[in-house]
Amino acid sequence: MQLRCRCGAVRGDMDAARAFIRATCYCKDCRAFARFLGQPDVLDASGGTDIVPTAPATVRFTAGSEHVACMSLSPKGLLRWYASCCRTPLANTPRDAKQPYAGLVTACFDAAPQAVDAAFGPRDRIVLNTGSATAPVRSTPLTFVTGGLRILAGVIGARLRRERTSPFFDVSGQPVAAPEVISFEQRAALERDVR
Repeated sequence: MQLRCRCGAVRGDMDAARAFIRATCYCKDCRAFARFLGQPDVLDASGGTDIVPTAPATVRFTAGSEHVACMSLSPKGLLRWYASCCRTPLANTPRDAKQPYAGLVTACFDAAPQAVDAAFGPRDRIVLNTGSATAPVRSTPLTFVTGGLRILAGVIGARLRRERTSPFFDVSGQPVAAPEVISFEQRAALERDVR
């Protein structure tokens, strides 16, 4: 699967065969991130973000890595990666590089929706945090559990294979871009704006 930010400065790819699952997250944090980027159109009509979890070793940037930036909604929160050139969301990762997880935001996929569906399955098959959605969303408790197990199996598999490479962290485990941690007041303003 080819990756591309909106302006085309950041490009890359991921091994679609290694994707853990596809899910839509309706949490307030994902909406606040979209608002921080000024990209509310990455959210669906109910405020959800389409995400494909995978191991970071399956992702690489082939151009524009100098534009890869990250932010966090709190001092201990997830690192949320984006292309600083055009503020396209890229992925969410844990702060610890030893945790082999990257939730790629499908807004950075350089493919038609039909191609994304063919590679990862239909959108909304698994939904997360439905209680935070801005409109009614059908919950998927069974697929949520099976999807969670697939993600866990993928993370464990990546750890057992000792996959250490990541386009988001350097060899010493530090983020490739210094995280911008927003203030409590900034976060509160973003959350007010996305309800």
